[in-house]
Amino acid sequence: MIRLATAADLDAVVDLHAEARATYYRGHLPEADYRGPEEVARARESWAAAVGRGAVLCAVRDGEIVGVAAHGERDGLAHLTQLHVRPAHWRSGVGTALHEACVRIWRTAGTPAVRLEVFDRNERAQAFYAAHGWTPDPDHPRDGDHLVLRLTPGGEAEAE
Repeated sequence: MIRLATAADLDAVVDLHAEARATYYRGHLPEADYRGPEEVARARESWAAAVGRGAVLCAVRDGEIVGVAAHGERDGLAHLTQLHVRPAHWRSGVGTALHEACVRIWRTAGTPAVRLEVFDRNERAQAFYAAHGWTPDPDHPRDGDHLVLRLTPGGEAEAE
């Protein structure tokens, strides 16, 4: 089931975020950069704000939050700001269900294009996004150690 996150979900969302990020940053960044107390506090504040805006979706299985997706605007452009699935639930359809829910939101809103940033060493996530129609952003293909991808929500690759 996909539903909007509530304030009561915040601890589970922050924990899932930290667990998922550790899987792709471990060995590439210092642990403090993705699991340190300052980073966890920053992430919690950011997630709380997104939940408050109604911009966070949760995937729930057997009463547990197993995936989250956050979307919003930055610099006047729509962004998929986060999409994380608990590693124990990878390749089970959770990420696809969250992605499809976001695409429905963007289509309903008439959003012409959406961007996201993915860690350049996270090949698993890059393959997921490519399979769902994301392509390198021609206007801004990189942001530091992240690739910038673009999706046209009404495009053929996303037809249901």
